[in-house]
Amino acid sequence: MIEQQYLDDVHLQLRKLKGQADKAVAQIADEDLFALIDPDANSIAIVMKHITGNMRSRWRDFLTTDGEKPDRNRDTEFEQDAGDTRDKVLSRWDEAWTLVLDTLSSLAPEDLDKTVFVRGEAHSVLEAINRQMTHYAAHVGQIVLLAKHFSGPSWESLSIPKGKSRDFDVSKAGSRYGVKR
Repeated sequence: MIEQQYLDDVHLQLRKLKGQADKAVAQIADEDLFALIDPDANSIAIVMKHITGNMRSRWRDFLTTDGEKPDRNRDTEFEQDAGDTRDKVLSRWDEAWTLVLDTLSSLAPEDLDKTVFVRGEAHSVLEAINRQMTHYAAHVGQIVLLAKHFSGPSWESLSIPKGKSRDFDVSKAGSRYGVKR
């Protein structure tokens, strides 16, 4: 059934996104997690806090309440708190991803046609999932770019390194992202 294949693939793609972000963040020092490349930029930690806040709002009671929860204060997601540490940011990050992946796992194929709301705007469940997946992909790209910048020459590629395309063979290496179907 195509609907179940879709749900399974979304779960896989989101796990890949989390894996990319986690591997990127693992390559940087604590101070780089909070560093800004310019005064108007967001740090990696801020991007992670924003994704975490978004996930908690969108995926909690996904099928039954608006995805913009009244207890969300989006503006504070873009502020660094004195109490923010690497451990706290990563702990909240992991909790939010668990919420997303558990919620996705709980969905049945027939749920894809249901209507959910985000800021009062109606979406099919399929549309809401796609909206969130593209949002997270954009931010994971930011995390990876910033981590690569801060890591410098010690950066370990998360995909095929430059000049190594001919050396890469999925059939020999297995899954590129370490995530099995």
